[in-house]
Amino acid sequence: MSFRPSLPGLRAGLCALLLSALSLPVQAAERFITVASTTSTEQSGLFGYLLPKFTGKTGIEVRVVAVGTGQAIKIAQQGDADVLFVHHQPSEEKFVAEGYGVQRFPVMYNDFIVVGPGTDPAGIEGGHDVVAAFRAIAGKQAPFASRGDDSGTHKAEQALWKAAGIDVKAASGSWYRETGSGMGPTLNTAAGLPAYALTDRGTWLSFRNRGPLKIVVEGDKRLFNQYGILLVSPAKFPHVKQADAQAFIDWVISPEGQQAIAGYRINGEQLFFPDYGR
Repeated sequence: MSFRPSLPGLRAGLCALLLSALSLPVQAAERFITVASTTSTEQSGLFGYLLPKFTGKTGIEVRVVAVGTGQAIKIAQQGDADVLFVHHQPSEEKFVAEGYGVQRFPVMYNDFIVVGPGTDPAGIEGGHDVVAAFRAIAGKQAPFASRGDDSGTHKAEQALWKAAGIDVKAASGSWYRETGSGMGPTLNTAAGLPAYALTDRGTWLSFRNRGPLKIVVEGDKRLFNQYGILLVSPAKFPHVKQADAQAFIDWVISPEGQQAIAGYRINGEQLFFPDYGR
């Protein structure tokens, strides 16, 4: 005697199998974290090099929102990220102090540089005193392209103008141009004018449209540029994916992650230097 399932039963069974099959890739795709980060980690190519290594090891996808440091912090303060990875230590420490982050970990560093046109109208090429260079740029009213976007680079630039005793707000729209955009577009503006600009070295090394621009000032200790990583507070935002986010942080500051950062190079030149635990 053969058994033949009823048509409704067969349909129910097929639907169950179909739903089960469809649920597997959906569940797998949902294992991701969101990292709010500065544009330099993205535009330098570091994340394109680094993140596949982490995902390959853990199966956790990392989705990056690359904006200026100030905007990245605002995103994290709204609970719209699991991890914050930026480069302005005072802002990072304030983020933790106000209860938005759990703990700041130093990750890596490089430096800022001043780039400018080959004609060097301010006469600053080869100098190592960035504050003196900024005074000279202002004195000559030589074009300067600023990000003007509350990024880590913009914050560093503003601190240097303050140290130089220059009120750039008064010069806004004249020789001082604010792009309100990321480092790459700002360098494009500087190349087009041409103008001086402050940039992180990582973005500069990966930037191709240099035109007349070249490095004119570097090596001042005030140009040190350190990056930190923080877990967004699960206590404040219960939806934060704490376990996977912490796994990413732990990997970045682990010997394996630090070696991966050190291994990222362009034309043989190292862009970032790991410094966790140093």
